[in-house]
Amino acid sequence: MDPLFWPSEANSFRRFTPESLAAIEERIAKKKTQQDKANQENKDQEVEEEKLTPQLDLKTCKKLPSLYGDVPVELIGEPLEDFDPYYSDHKTFMVINKRRTIFRFNATPALCIVGPFNPVRKAAIKILIHT
Repeated sequence: MDPLFWPSEANSFRRFTPESLAAIEERIAKKKTQQDKANQENKDQEVEEEKLTPQLDLKTCKKLPSLYGDVPVELIGEPLEDFDPYYSDHKTFMVINKRRTIFRFNATPALCIVGPFNPVRKAAIKILIHT
């Protein structure tokens, strides 16, 4: 299919919410139980796992490709769910600035007390990405 006619995925931009974080934690737990189960079943056999790699066009500090559509104005500088499949089981979120540059941040509590939804942390992220 010609890249000019790919559908715009503007609906792929979703805010990073506590429910998003809970879904990521659920995927991590499910993956861990599957790995434990596979390890118990195949103790004698070596099984090669398929490992995902990050998409090169969605790397940190690169511009968001036009394939993904325009970022809605209200979502610029806001934490978004990561749509790279590699990060589906990583506690991360992405932020896109006005120049469409991708930034990724860890969703674990900073300094063991400041969670990803804390207003101070959100302000720090906005300063870091220059929105």
